[in-house]
Amino acid sequence: MSYETTNPTRSELGDFDKPKLPGMLNVLTILTFIGCALQLIGAIWQFASAQKNYDEKDTVLSQMNSEEMPAFAKSMMGNPKDYEMMVTKNLENKVPLLIVGLLSAGLCLYGAMQMRKLQKQGYLIYVIGELLPFVSMAFFLGTFAMKGMAFYFVVFITLLFILLYTTQRKKLIY
Repeated sequence: MSYETTNPTRSELGDFDKPKLPGMLNVLTILTFIGCALQLIGAIWQFASAQKNYDEKDTVLSQMNSEEMPAFAKSMMGNPKDYEMMVTKNLENKVPLLIVGLLSAGLCLYGAMQMRKLQKQGYLIYVIGELLPFVSMAFFLGTFAMKGMAFYFVVFITLLFILLYTTQRKKLIY
């Protein structure tokens, strides 16, 4: 009678050392990766189109003052005077805004990657990355840029994600 000793492999035992990533946190981080890609594209687009937007501001302002533009579109653009100031400030500060946009996207991406590893510090890094664009917008563009439906939509999505990540903090164990 032969007794063979077999040692079970790690796959047979399961991966007991590493806790599993919760489903909600998985979905949030995947959506964050998509959001970071969009933020990178937006920051580069803002930088590349700043001069063009400034050159076309008179045309846009005349369209804003005409009856042809629907009311919802006007509400998304805000006050015409504020739009003119924002386009001017955007051109003047396009390099710092690009740097902040890239930094912000990088912080959000790094924070999400850390949270995928269940690292608590990822949450704080992510929140800083989410709030940094608003601080820089107030600093470089002025508070008049913080008006209009498009801005309120971005604020809503940002706060929603911060709130959803906050509910997942207790699952971050390291």
